[in-house]
Amino acid sequence: MHRPFREEFTDIRPASFSKRLLSMVYDGLILVSIWIGVAIVGTLINHGGVISPLGRAAMQSAAFCCSFLFFGYFWTKNGQTLGMQAWRLRVQTFDGQRISWTQALIRFICAIVSWIPAGLGYLWMLFGDERLTWHDRWSETSVVSLPKREKKKKK
Repeated sequence: MHRPFREEFTDIRPASFSKRLLSMVYDGLILVSIWIGVAIVGTLINHGGVISPLGRAAMQSAAFCCSFLFFGYFWTKNGQTLGMQAWRLRVQTFDGQRISWTQALIRFICAIVSWIPAGLGYLWMLFGDERLTWHDRWSETSVVSLPKREKKKKK
């Protein structure tokens, strides 16, 4: 069951590679701050350091889960992370609806897979007419560029 967005646009087109990359830089900075927060909490819980392999695995798992929750929340809520808002991008289903948590999870995990072979999964969008990355295809989602909002005229 897909939910429509609050705001509908008629002039939507696939997002360009450069806008997607710039959006990832913004979101990457936010992600680093989330990881730092997880590290601070983990260090406080462990009284100054995480030394054991089990402790490191727990920290990495917490960082992974917090990262997914960041992306999943924004993708399912309004289709836009903070970086995507800055560049007027939105992730949506192929028929223009909000994505589900299942699609968000598939997209998140497959985006990691898209990075593994030197980013080939991301670069793939440059070779197809649909401009879809591997994780777009596997999660049945697409990233679109939204038109600029019209400025309201003052009376």
